[in-house]
Amino acid sequence: MMNGWAAKQLRGVLSLDDFEAAARKHLPRPIFGYVAGAVETDWSLHDNRAAFAEFGFLPRMLVDVSKRSQQTTLFGKTYASPFGISPIGISALYAYRGDIVLATAAAAANIPMIMSSSSLIRLEDVVRESKSAWFQAYLPGDVPDITALIDRVAQAGFETLVVTVDSQVAGNRENNIRTGFSTPLRPSLRLAWDGMTHPRWLFGTLLRTLVRHGMPHFENNYARRGPPIISPHVLRDYSDRGHLNWDHFRLIRRLWKGPLVIKGILDKADAITAREAGADGIIVSNHGGRQLDGAVAALRVLPGIAAACPEIPVMIDGGVRRGTDVLKALALGAKCVFVGRPFGYAAAVAGAAGVSH
Repeated sequence: MMNGWAAKQLRGVLSLDDFEAAARKHLPRPIFGYVAGAVETDWSLHDNRAAFAEFGFLPRMLVDVSKRSQQTTLFGKTYASPFGISPIGISALYAYRGDIVLATAAAAANIPMIMSSSSLIRLEDVVRESKSAWFQAYLPGDVPDITALIDRVAQAGFETLVVTVDSQVAGNRENNIRTGFSTPLRPSLRLAWDGMTHPRWLFGTLLRTLVRHGMPHFENNYARRGPPIISPHVLRDYSDRGHLNWDHFRLIRRLWKGPLVIKGILDKADAITAREAGADGIIVSNHGGRQLDGAVAALRVLPGIAAACPEIPVMIDGGVRRGTDVLKALALGAKCVFVGRPFGYAAAVAGAAGVSH
């Protein structure tokens, strides 16, 4: 049930952009900056939106649309709408139990939700609350670690695995430095002041998490538990992906028995290689502009990739803010469209009620 404060917060939210404005007020500057920011000049971030603005509709009239449906089918499951929730890292830092909130709200709406391996809640806890969630993995270029994590994900009960392949090297996120966010998270007077001046986040998310669940850890990058968010060992866990290659992806295909999706493809040749290597689906993505500044917007290359891989569902994320954006992506060949930041903002501002809204 929605509480009175959440209802008040949502009263003026008419679009996804409204959630961003509300989250900017609700979250400490470093935390909001982490979610909202991209890399270097933000060129790719802005191009994701600009690409949608370059397409318009040419509607046809006097067509009977009385029997219409938004449903889409992916890997044998029918969803209520052709959009879902992208993987959102460390969501529990800006929304209390963020991954669970996102997963359960998506299940209630019958849309796909992809859980990020850069999460602060154990994957087993999330799938226990939502059997329909997909799991996204950042896999190291190390066979024993790959094998162990895939086994853990399978044992937990996830059916669909998403492997992100555009993050072997960390993006140059100057924005994080400017706003005071770091990985590992370093306690400071600046961070403390930002927290104290945002009491709803401080008491409703951070302190509530510390009291009930202890210091957050990176729980799912490996089969073992990762370090706490304030540990310098975090950097070690994020710097072991440089060896990942197509042979590893073929190994993952042999190990994983369910639907396997590859995320982060922008080149048609890579899409064809992925399909030939056993991918059941492709998410065309530039990581929301968070990895390589100057990487082309996913929408610009979507038609070519969809045409090259008609046998498997081609999906997309990046820059989607309106239902009309979803329609444009579908018209250009997407089977489903994923949205990231706005759902994170919604969870931060009003929890499950925000995500449902």
